[in-house]
Amino acid sequence: MISTEIVDVVQGCPAARIPVDLDYFIMGHGWKQVGQGVSNDQGLIETFGESPAAGIYRLSFDVASYAPDALFPSISVVIEVRNADADYHLPLLLSGYSYTIYRA
Repeated sequence: MISTEIVDVVQGCPAARIPVDLDYFIMGHGWKQVGQGVSNDQGLIETFGESPAAGIYRLSFDVASYAPDALFPSISVVIEVRNADADYHLPLLLSGYSYTIYRA
């Protein structure tokens, strides 16, 4: 299962109400949206509703809806899920001029 949380490191608090899309890559066909969510008051999206499957996924964060003046208005991160039974929690640490994402 893929999940994420977004932290505003400048304000030192969770980043709420950021829309995030989850896409799956299908060889020969491109990206297909398989889930979407909006970060809650704790900055979390605990599930996108996708069925567990190995493959290539893309998370797209609509940062501009939260911080219109951010240098990165949209952030896309591509990951490979090798073990469909594992949890892939991907925190995004966000500031106006940089970001970091990692697997927790």
